[in-house]
Amino acid sequence: MPDTLGITGWAVRAARLMVGVPDYDTYVAHRRVTHPDEAVMTYEEFFRERQDARYSFGKGGRFRCC
Repeated sequence: MPDTLGITGWAVRAARLMVGVPDYDTYVAHRRVTHPDEAVMTYEEFFRERQDARYSFGKGGRFRCC
């Protein structure tokens, strides 16, 4: 993949990764190369799945602070 982001794009990508915001474009590129016969989630589906994976615990998917 060519470097078309520039310094600002890379800074934004790095900042998002630091706070845990996943990169949808990287996901789509990976799916198209690695799993070309499988469907690609929409941005909304991808975001929800990543949020659930990060903040859900156990099969119930409930967040517990205590």
